[in-house]
Amino acid sequence: MFKKKDKGKYKDKLIARSEEAKTVRKIVAIIIISLVLILLVGGISGYMYVKSALNPVDPDSKKEVNVTIPMGSSTSSIASILDEKGIIKDARVFRFYIKFQNESDFQAGDYEFSPSMTLDEIIDSLKKGKVMEEAIYKVTIPEGKTIDQIAQIYAKKLPIKKEEFLSKVNDPDYVSKLIDKYPEVLSEEILNPDIKTPLEGYLFAATYKFYQEEPSATTIIEKMLKKTVAVVSPYLDEISTRDFTVHEMITMASLVENEARTKDQRKKIAGVFYNRLHAEMPLQTDPTVLYALGKHKDKVLLKDLEIESPYNTYQIDTLPVGPISNFAENSLKATLEPEESDYKYFLHDDEGNIHYAKTHDEHLKLKEQYIE
Repeated sequence: MFKKKDKGKYKDKLIARSEEAKTVRKIVAIIIISLVLILLVGGISGYMYVKSALNPVDPDSKKEVNVTIPMGSSTSSIASILDEKGIIKDARVFRFYIKFQNESDFQAGDYEFSPSMTLDEIIDSLKKGKVMEEAIYKVTIPEGKTIDQIAQIYAKKLPIKKEEFLSKVNDPDYVSKLIDKYPEVLSEEILNPDIKTPLEGYLFAATYKFYQEEPSATTIIEKMLKKTVAVVSPYLDEISTRDFTVHEMITMASLVENEARTKDQRKKIAGVFYNRLHAEMPLQTDPTVLYALGKHKDKVLLKDLEIESPYNTYQIDTLPVGPISNFAENSLKATLEPEESDYKYFLHDDEGNIHYAKTHDEHLKLKEQYIE
């Protein structure tokens, strides 16, 4: 039989052990949760890093870098050389990608690479031994161009007819195949019957090299689409957070492209467009009217604003049904990182400056001052 004193001590010990066990459980729980969080954060960070490393170092780069691959080079040494030369982002990711794709038989030689090349383009060159090959054609497609204008440029620079190019980009069967092939940027939205040309806005502005004597329309189109995928893919997560589809965001980028030229202007105008959309106001941007008309004019007249079209932002209070041209990357960035303001109006003066207003009355005063 325990004495009362002994019973008290025993009870105290039980309480102490119970408290100690609770403390241990809490510590273990904290350690487990911490480890899970570390693994989760590490996994997400790793995924984002690998995803980034699979993209070109600089999609807009026009730089050409001479790279020598010595005889007998292993895939590890090739990856290291390309990493050192700034052609790929990470040698380890490149090696894993090669293994995953089961690629081999790379050829030694002196190559000409660019930081804008995709991993697939680099691998293709290494396999074919495309060594310091001079491009037969080099064609620059500027920003803010429509597909009709792009077709005209190619018709002047390459042995391809404008009609042939336009026929291909407007072929619904071919476009459907492209949607399946490039799902990162293309969707069924571009097959909307109200859209003038399905691939409008998706043929990226850049300088393209062609090594064939007579490159086909499909070769040209897919080279440009691959560039679009390389440029747009890093922004896909940001686009989704804005509750916009890729098609809508590219449409917005094309509007910004046509209304502004500098980085700061684009951010401000993107902000104005968002303000108007949120207020359910028509965007009222003249380039959409010109696109609806299908011709260039130095000045948009009042009668032009009356044209009925799903592109005419004087008649609709949403985005146009599709892009009105291609765009520069910083126009896309501006649509994702607009400058916040209370401005809902803007106008251009004769010297290329843009003036902003918060109210319609302020806008009219600016119009009297700079336009009329």
